[in-house]
Amino acid sequence: MVERGNGGAVVNLSSQASQAALDCHTVYGATKGALDTMTKVMALELGPHQIRVNAVNPTVVLTDMGRLGWSDPAKAKPMLDKIPLGKFAEVEDVVSVILFLLSDKAAMVHGVTLPVDGGFLAT
Repeated sequence: MVERGNGGAVVNLSSQASQAALDCHTVYGATKGALDTMTKVMALELGPHQIRVNAVNPTVVLTDMGRLGWSDPAKAKPMLDKIPLGKFAEVEDVVSVILFLLSDKAAMVHGVTLPVDGGFLAT
C-alpha cells in the first residue's frame, strides 16, 4: 500500500480478551493485547501514507468453532450474563463492522479498537 501510494485500510481482528481479563485466556489475551497496540502503532506509522488502521474486538463469535466451544450452557451462561445484549455475535455482526471500517464511510476512523461485543466491555 505504501509503495502504491494510494492509501488504503487495514483491519486487524482482535478480541474483547485484549481489554478484559478472561479466565484461562492468558496467552490469548496477551497476544490480542499486543495486536491492539500494534494497531495503534501502525496507525501512527501508516497514517501519513493515508492508510487507515483499526481493529475489531468481538466477543465470542458463533463460527463453527465458536458454536463447538461455547455450546455447553454451563460454560456459556457466565459469559452471556456479562453481555448486556444477552447473546454472542454472529459472523455477520463482525463482518459488517469490518466492511464499514474498510469503506470510505469510515474515512476518519483511524487507530481505534472497536468492540463488537454486545456491551461486554461496558460491564
